[in-house]
Amino acid sequence: MTALAAREAALRILAAVPRQPTLRIPLDDALGTILAEALISPLDLPAWTNSAMDGYAARGADVRGATPEATVRLRVVEQIPAGHFPTRTLQPGDCARIFTGAPLPAGADTVIRQEDTDLGAESVEIRSDRDVGVNIRQAGEDIRRGETVLPAGTELGAAELGVLASLAVAHPLVFRRPRVGILGGGDEIVDVDQPEEILSGRKVASSNTHTLSALVRLAGGEPLNFGLARDTRASVREHLARAPECDLLVTSAGISVGEHDHLRDAIEEMGGRLDFWKLRMRPGAPVGFGQVIGVPWVGLPGNPVSAMVTFELFVRPAIRAMAGHRLPFRRTVPVQAAEQIVLKPKLQHFLRAVVTGTPAGPAARLTGPQGSGILTSMVRANALLVIPEGQHDTPAGSAVTALRLDDPVHVAEPGF
Repeated sequence: MTALAAREAALRILAAVPRQPTLRIPLDDALGTILAEALISPLDLPAWTNSAMDGYAARGADVRGATPEATVRLRVVEQIPAGHFPTRTLQPGDCARIFTGAPLPAGADTVIRQEDTDLGAESVEIRSDRDVGVNIRQAGEDIRRGETVLPAGTELGAAELGVLASLAVAHPLVFRRPRVGILGGGDEIVDVDQPEEILSGRKVASSNTHTLSALVRLAGGEPLNFGLARDTRASVREHLARAPECDLLVTSAGISVGEHDHLRDAIEEMGGRLDFWKLRMRPGAPVGFGQVIGVPWVGLPGNPVSAMVTFELFVRPAIRAMAGHRLPFRRTVPVQAAEQIVLKPKLQHFLRAVVTGTPAGPAARLTGPQGSGILTSMVRANALLVIPEGQHDTPAGSAVTALRLDDPVHVAEPGF
């Protein structure tokens, strides 16, 4: 099977994974989900013209010209707390004591802040006209009835949840979060519930399980830990049999061609399909994609950095697309290489780097050694530098492409 370019692999995966079904969920559970239908407002918001502060609702014509030396006295005809509605129409010389959020009485076009008054109960002295025509929130100034407030495809953040609540949407229709099964493997691997094995050096911690679970959550999915398969075909098959529990299966390790790598053989024995299993990139050349028991499967390398890089390039966009995002990929941006970069293999490289601002624009410097087992390099990195296939020497000062790992802007197609 011919090794694919990373871009082609990403597009193949994206074309094959299904968007999730829609469902209505409680509003407070919807953070980070994608709205599946446009939100059309059933009302104006605010629903009525109201006061923006505590004070006195009045007619601007009655208080214009008021100063501390030439005050104006008005009759207080009613008091309007928030949550109550006015019962009087203001006549010349009238005003109403009003509080923030309360509806404005008919005839009023001004709210005088209480600091500019003597706080009178039956009549009030107005000492300034600076508030004539202001301190009022007009009905519908935020949202108009019939307006599309949130289009379908909107990611629901804190502000969006507030808008939904303000329009009485208790159960928004959203795309279901993809359930992502995570399967590790290897006789040398144990989970963190066996610290004595790890700290003694007899076994290696299953860092990928926890890293990938976190990445799935950050991408908008729900991780399901399928545990660790042993280095036998029977154990691998037993764990793969859980694939129908998830919408996307992600494995780490076991995808290569070693005598202890049983993953590909087990998938084929179970009637699965392998679309590809090798890419022209580093880190992460052994990446596989196909189906297991009808469930899309992505096989990631076992080395921690390779697993994280390939997750970013292939699995994260897939999860976002399944969750309803229309723009699944992070964008790439031009930066300047702050140092010379020399590479030997004729592969596309994704190098961990730190991008910082300089007077000449953003510049990128590698995090240090680029070994695929140096997980701390991912802690330091805020970007992946994308070096084209066959580009062996990148001089300092050269323009290079960076995929910012902290960039919230996304695009429809991969920039690598």
